[in-house]
This record gives sequence, C-alpha cells and structure tokens, in this order.
Amino acid sequence: MAEQFDVVVIGAGPAGYVCAIRAAQLGLKTALVEKREALGGTCLNVGCIPSKAMLESSHRYHMIQHSVHEHGIDVGNVKLNLKTMIARKDAVVKQLTGGIGMLMKKNKVTVKNAWGSVKSSGVVALDNGEELQAKNIVIAAGSVPVELPFAKFDHKTIIDSTDALSLEKVPEHMIVIGAGVIGLEMGSVWQRLGARVTVVDIADRPVAIMDADLGNEAKKLFEKQGLEFVLNAKVKEVSASGKVTIELSDGTVKDYKGDKVLVAVGRRAATQGMNLAEAGVKMTERGVIEIDHHYQTNVPGIYAIGDCVPGPMLAHKGEEEGVAVAEHLAGQKPHVNYDAIPWVVYTHPEIAGVGMTEAEAVQKHGEVKVGKFKFVANGRALAVDESTGFVKVIADKQTDQILGVHMIGHNVSEMIAEAAVLMEFKASAEDLARCVHAHPTMAEAFKEAGLAVDGRAIHA
Repeated sequence: MAEQFDVVVIGAGPAGYVCAIRAAQLGLKTALVEKREALGGTCLNVGCIPSKAMLESSHRYHMIQHSVHEHGIDVGNVKLNLKTMIARKDAVVKQLTGGIGMLMKKNKVTVKNAWGSVKSSGVVALDNGEELQAKNIVIAAGSVPVELPFAKFDHKTIIDSTDALSLEKVPEHMIVIGAGVIGLEMGSVWQRLGARVTVVDIADRPVAIMDADLGNEAKKLFEKQGLEFVLNAKVKEVSASGKVTIELSDGTVKDYKGDKVLVAVGRRAATQGMNLAEAGVKMTERGVIEIDHHYQTNVPGIYAIGDCVPGPMLAHKGEEEGVAVAEHLAGQKPHVNYDAIPWVVYTHPEIAGVGMTEAEAVQKHGEVKVGKFKFVANGRALAVDESTGFVKVIADKQTDQILGVHMIGHNVSEMIAEAAVLMEFKASAEDLARCVHAHPTMAEAFKEAGLAVDGRAIHA
C-alpha cells in the first residue's frame, strides 16, 4: 500500500525544503522528494553557496596581490592553488547540504531520494517504483540554465554556471554571454584569478533589470578592475573552439576567440519530465507553472512555488513562498510582499536593490524624490578602503513613502535588509532619516541618502 502524507513536496531547493520544514512544524505529515542525494537544490549545491565561496576566495587572492600593500602589508611570492580553493568550496557545500539533511530528521520529514512526477492529483510517482499518496502536492522543481540553440553546452568549451564553479585551470580568455547576476559573478571570479574576461550583452548596461544608476556605475567600476564589456551586442554564433561571433548595434560584426564560453543568459523552470501537462497542470510555453494567489495550480490539491512559478528566481523569494503555502495548507492566512524582495549581486563591490527602480517609480507614481549619497563621503568606508559606490533612495513626492532603495558598494548585501524592513512597514524617507545609525558605519550612508531625499544630507 502506498505511503500516505498530508503534503508531498517535490524538489529540495530553498523553496521545497523550507516548505517541508514549515509544514512539518504545523503538524502535517510531510514527505520531501529530491533527485539529488544532497539536499538544498541548485542554490546549495551548484548555485548561491558555492559561487559565494569562490567569490570570497578569489577576492582575497586579488586583494593580496593588488591592494594590501596600501595598508603597509608587503607580501611576496603569492601563488594560486586552484585545487585547494575549489576543495574549500566543495567542503562548504557539503557542510550545508548535510545540515539540511539533519533538519529533515529533526522535523520528522520523510525524505525520498528519487525523481518525482505527478501521476495525478493526490499521487506522486517515483522512478524507483514507489507511489506516494498525498492530500496536497507542492511542486518546487527549481530551474536550470538556459541553453542557447546556437551555443549548445558541451561542458568543456561551452559551459554553464555549474561548470564555471569547478574549472581545473584558469582560462586564458573567458567569454561570458550575459551581463546579469551570474555572468558578472562568475566573470569576476575568473578575472580575479587571472583570466581575461569579456562580457557580452544585448542591453546597454550590466544588470539591466536593476536601477539604471547601478548598472552604469557597475560598468565603470568593473572596467577599472579589468572586465571587458561588449554591450548593445547580439551573439550570432558560437563554435566549439570558443570563437564567438557578435553583431554590434551599429551593424558591424566582430569575432572573439576564447578558450571558455560561459553562457549565462538566465534560467528556465525545470518542469520537464514531471508529467505535469498529462496531469492537467497549466503551464506557459516556457514551462512556468500558472498559479493563483494561494500558489494553487488549476488542479485542486496541486501547488507550486519557487523558480518554477512566475516572479524572480531568487532563493529567498522561494523560501517565503514555501512558508506561505505550508501555512495556507494548515489553515493560516500568510502573505508575501513581492514589492519588498531584495536583489543582490555578490561582486566587488556588491550591488543590491529592493522595490522599484527610478524608471518604474516615475511610471507608476509620476513625480518622485531621489536622494543619493556616495560612500566616498563616509568615514567607515574610507577607513576600510571601500569608498566606491553609493546609496540611492526613491520616495513618492506626495507621501514621502520609500518606493525603492538601490546600493552599490562594500557589504551592501547586508545593508539592503534594513531597506526591505522599512519598505515592509511602508516607512517614509523621513522615517529613515530620523533613525539613529551607529558611527562609524557604512550604513550611515543609507541614513544620509534618506536625508538627501529632501536635500538635507549632512556630509554631502
């Protein structure tokens, strides 16, 4: 007889495993189905966590080579041990994925290491022959890298983001197609370690999805570091030898030759092979699952969250949806505020934003007020030699409510959380300006940007 559960979650990434934990906490008998033996999905195994480990290691290597002498530290004979660097990354991943396994045991979640598909409403079929009966099914299938039709992955020369985390040697010339989050982060890693890196994008600036001021500033700062940008450019052809043919906006065509081509043009929902269409679940042409405001699909009892549903493909967005759907199934009334979900790019300097861009704010609210404050005028930033970048606050001109906050600078991945909290509680720029910030901290630049909304920054 098939095992019976209140909830069966398919996919153990941040959305899925968090959903399983919260459902179990609420007294629901829960199973978690995951094809990988190591839990944590893309994020922990081949995404967020390993990339941040490599970013940190490469930053330290680059800093020792190029900037510690300014602090009176003389270092000679610096060598890169790439094998050790990657081994450290792998150890971090192993520790965290193992921790997820312990959380499943602690919360009494049944884990099934198998490929799961939806046989019908209420039945999940596993590729090991088992079937699970479920009052509710939650699909948290995650996403996979987008493959370009003219640049098929061979995982040797034409690589994806997973491949870029475990290269055996530093490329001579890496060509990155896509100047988004993944392209900038992976490009930064290998440029710091010694590769020539050329980043190509069809947009006119990096991270075009974020506020324009962030992209423009990022381009200037990253070019100083050595990244090369080819913007307003469409890739026409990629060969297995690493040759990339690019058509520029002026109609000219150029060829670039590299030993690695990283395709980083985004990710797509990983819903193939799950029998969803056969089970009657509606999806878009791109495989994104259609849901209502309670995350339920058109099939009663089948829900979906995370990267395989509409919205930004962010681990923390998926986690919140996991909590929300579990609480909904337990009879509670959860809410996720999609207007206050931050974005972060973990380059150096870091880039972060939450809420509307200035263009979006003007389009929706008409007149807005903008306050900016540069880190070069911040005492802590100068003391720690991290004075590039700025903080930007956008507020409604009539109500003063904060509509968006955008930052580029050292450690802004942590600073953006304050902005998200303020926006969650619909704070005004004046509220921000009245909040006391410790001195000296880089967060004082955020307060100053709040003051600058009304033209009264103190240190500008």
